[in-house]
Amino acid sequence: MSDSLQLRLYNELDSIVLIDSHSHINPHAPTANSLADLLGYHYYTELAHSSGMDKQLIEEPDISPREKVERLFEHLCNIDNTVQWSWFVELSRELFGFEGDQIDKTNWESVFDLAESKMSGENWEDQVLEASNVEMVFLTNDFDDPLEGFDSQRYVPCLRTDDLVFHLAQPKVRERLEKSTGCTLGKLSDLKQSLEVLFLRFKQRGAKACAISLPPWFSPKCHLGTSHSAQIALDDIIQLGQDASEPNKKLIAEWVFWNIAEFADAFKMPFDLMIGVNRRVYPMGVFQGQDLYDSRLSLIQYADLFNAFPNLLFPISVLASVTNQELVDYAWIFPNVLTHGHWWYSNTPNYIRHDLRGRMEAIPRNKQLGYYSDAYKLEFILPKFRMYKRILADVLASDFCQGRGWTEERAIDLGKQILRGNVEQIFGS
Repeated sequence: MSDSLQLRLYNELDSIVLIDSHSHINPHAPTANSLADLLGYHYYTELAHSSGMDKQLIEEPDISPREKVERLFEHLCNIDNTVQWSWFVELSRELFGFEGDQIDKTNWESVFDLAESKMSGENWEDQVLEASNVEMVFLTNDFDDPLEGFDSQRYVPCLRTDDLVFHLAQPKVRERLEKSTGCTLGKLSDLKQSLEVLFLRFKQRGAKACAISLPPWFSPKCHLGTSHSAQIALDDIIQLGQDASEPNKKLIAEWVFWNIAEFADAFKMPFDLMIGVNRRVYPMGVFQGQDLYDSRLSLIQYADLFNAFPNLLFPISVLASVTNQELVDYAWIFPNVLTHGHWWYSNTPNYIRHDLRGRMEAIPRNKQLGYYSDAYKLEFILPKFRMYKRILADVLASDFCQGRGWTEERAIDLGKQILRGNVEQIFGS
């Protein structure tokens, strides 16, 4: 394949002003304050821990940012082969002005100082977004987030619903829900009203979607004909909290999830489903480094949901590449199922390339949301998206221009639709 062809395609894709359709950015503190904020990203702490670093050295309270980074660099030499490390090196070059090829324990302090100087300058947030060519970033907002004090045209609210579905047995979650909605929970009608209040508030503040991360055991069910059983389950949860029976917790999770889908449909907010994460598989792991994918699931568990809400769009992310073919097949058949990004353990070039090819070969072009950063700090948007754009350019060049005889202009048009156009169309941005 011609390297110049791939480079031309990449340059065109890299010129696109992006919308990042899923992140964990805090709009009140969107950028890092030091390298410790960047290397504290779970990718680095979990890999350092995996390579032999004591968890206590990583998570010891009250250590200074410089001390934390110094400790990490005793082990980060073991991960310089990973794509995650390439993200850090690339952002250090592009954003901080680092000019070397390698960052290790012999020169990390100079990079630390470079980063500190840049981060403390004026308009660092604007500089990062401009360098990343990003104009809009979707957030992950708790249901009781006041959604105030930030530019919702730049940082787009998204209602995260995990606590509502899976943690309603926790008294603190119910207290937060009552406080944020003014609805006292007692009856199912109160719970449903509180959900409506949340959707109305988020919609009025410019929210474009709602989202949830789903465990492998979960299977959405409609309980419209079993309101008596659902009320008994809610009573059990209110009275006993975490000690309520597991069947009642599960029933309420299903009831709340289904009602969220109804409101998402009514408010025309796509419902992002991130499917397949098994929590706390490794409880001794570092913060956010304890969860893994679980292949004991099938999207058949969601077939009733997709059939029940034909007008509700479901952008879907799967944790493991092994689930990608099933996702491709569901997006092939169901008009309301869309592929969304390359999530977590699938977010490495080998899996992205394989999964992207499967999607581009089989799914209508208007149903593919190419990529999102999943970033916690703005600095990571640049290297993550560039990784994806390089792979997209490679696939367009080899499979479409050379494999099918497409013109460069036609291939670029497809790439732009996958990177930006579909995000605008699906989320109404």
